[in-house]
Amino acid sequence: MSKQKESCPSIKNILLLDSDGKRVAVKYYSDDWPTNSAKETFEKSVFTKTQKTNARTEAEIAMFENHIVVYKFVQDLHFFVTGGEDENELILATVLQGFFDAVGLLLRGNVEKKEALENLDLILLCLDEIVDGGIVLETDANVIAGKVASNSVDAGAPLSEQTISQALATAREHLTRSLLK
Repeated sequence: MSKQKESCPSIKNILLLDSDGKRVAVKYYSDDWPTNSAKETFEKSVFTKTQKTNARTEAEIAMFENHIVVYKFVQDLHFFVTGGEDENELILATVLQGFFDAVGLLLRGNVEKKEALENLDLILLCLDEIVDGGIVLETDANVIAGKVASNSVDAGAPLSEQTISQALATAREHLTRSLLK
């Protein structure tokens, strides 16, 4: 009898690159690329290999250096999720779609490099909500965006500049304070 390795799905990295292949936000969860130059070389290679494809309407899958890379492009941003060669492509695609949709929600549909750089803190929080140490935590874009938004609520912002969930959280906080007085 052969022993089958049982484990939960594992993500090697999540990359968000611009249309020139430069980093916008990246997160590595494995030691497959031990140095920063190795990481940059991998990013450049993946970008070069995929830039001619038309991954704008739905995710594409490629095998690259013994890794499965699932990717999707929008405007001037390129989204990539990498897993091991034995990883399930559907899980990688689900992580990619969750990241892609959460970024779209957080950037209010304006998914482009300038907006992403202005909200880089939200995108990095988004990465932290999706994967921790290579283990997939969440893939539902609404849940991810909700957690990120609740972590970044500015209680001093006027209600008109807050999202509905932020406004409700602020109202709940004010009500709790008034009841405790």
